[in-house]
Amino acid sequence: MGTEREQPRRSGWRPRIVPDRPTADLAAAEQAAAALLTALGLDLTDVNLVDTPRRMAHALAELTTASDFELTSFPNTEGYDELVLVQNIPVRSLCEHHMLPFVGVAHIGYLPADRILGLSKFARMTDFHSRQPQTQERLTKRIADHLQRELEPYGVGVVIEAEHTCMSLRGALVDGARTVTSALFGRLRDDARSRAEFLSLARSQ
Repeated sequence: MGTEREQPRRSGWRPRIVPDRPTADLAAAEQAAAALLTALGLDLTDVNLVDTPRRMAHALAELTTASDFELTSFPNTEGYDELVLVQNIPVRSLCEHHMLPFVGVAHIGYLPADRILGLSKFARMTDFHSRQPQTQERLTKRIADHLQRELEPYGVGVVIEAEHTCMSLRGALVDGARTVTSALFGRLRDDARSRAEFLSLARSQ
C-alpha cells in the first residue's frame, strides 16, 4: 500500500499530499488493545488501567496517522543553485518489528533547479512519512524519493539520526546508541564535492 497520494494541483504549484491508507477503526483498536493487555496478564479492572485500552488505541492511531498538507513551492526566479539545508527536524516513528518508537532528527538538503520549496514543508514531509510503522532506512529513502519526484532538483540528500527504543528498552538494552542513515540523489550523490559538503554540514550538529 502506498504512503501518499497527490490530489490535483491547485493554483500555482501546490500539490496536496494525502495519506493513501484506510481510516483507523478506533473501536476495534480499543478492543484489540484490551485483549492484548489481558493476554499479557494485566488486570483491566484495576482503577489505574480501566481506561488504558482506549488511551493505547488513540496513542497508536496518532502515531500512525499522517495529516495531509500542501507541498508549496515557488519559481526559482533568482536561479539559486547552491545547497539549501534544514537541520534538526524532529523525527518520531515506530519500529515495524516491535511497534516501539524511534526518535531523532532529520537533516534534509537539496540543490534547487526550477522550483524552491517552502522551508516549513521539510518538516511537514518528514512528519508525514514518519507516521507509520517502518524501518529507519525506509523512512530515509521515502522522504528523499518524494522530494526528488516533486521538485526535480539537481540533488537531494536526507540524513536521519535516531535512537531506537527497541534497542534501549528491551533486547540488547543499549542506551544512547544512535543509528544514522542517508539517502542521496543527483549531484549530492554523484559529485564528490557536493556530497562532502552536504554530509559535513548535516553531521556537524
